[in-house]
Amino acid sequence: EDAHDYRYFPDPDLLPLVIEQDWVDSLKAALPELPDAKRARFQQEYGVTFYDAGVLVAEQSVADYFETVAKGRDGKLAVTWVTGDLFAAMNRMGRTIENCPVSAQALGKMLDLIADGTINGKIAKDVFEDMVETGESPDAIVEKKGLKQVTDTGVIDAAIDSVMTKNADKVEEYRSGKDKLFGFFVGQVMKETKGKANPALVNEALKTKLNG
Repeated sequence: EDAHDYRYFPDPDLLPLVIEQDWVDSLKAALPELPDAKRARFQQEYGVTFYDAGVLVAEQSVADYFETVAKGRDGKLAVTWVTGDLFAAMNRMGRTIENCPVSAQALGKMLDLIADGTINGKIAKDVFEDMVETGESPDAIVEKKGLKQVTDTGVIDAAIDSVMTKNADKVEEYRSGKDKLFGFFVGQVMKETKGKANPALVNEALKTKLNG
């Protein structure tokens, strides 16, 4: 059988079907944003990669969740948390985005705490795990556990002085040209402050003191 066997002759029992253009246009206007268009918008609006955008738009519920988290925030940071820590937690618990233990609003609030310097990225990991386990809001967890990032330069300077005193030999090595030891000092200061010190302030103060 080939196409020409069907002859393509009109069926006399079928009436002509006339579709009004206005009706077609109204259906088109009522369509939701389709995946390809949404993926392109996510790339442009939130700065995510083609691959990440594809992962996000694969399910409408995931795309909606991400957009709530990312709206008005750093899109690249949002996609890192959604496709990384959040997806890992859901896989571990056998959950889906519909019954996710962390709401999009709560995750967005946690990103706000990172952005305003209340917590740093390392502390955020611990806060997120508590959010998954307890369902509490990030600010409540930070307040209850005293996890606010240390931005007091006096406290940071004291921690640096303590670390330099305990590691006087390494201070001399650094000053003699072993620049790679800088990372060691950063790690020790963060340990001294139990991971709460603002990393940017630690780096700035360390450079001043070690090069002084």
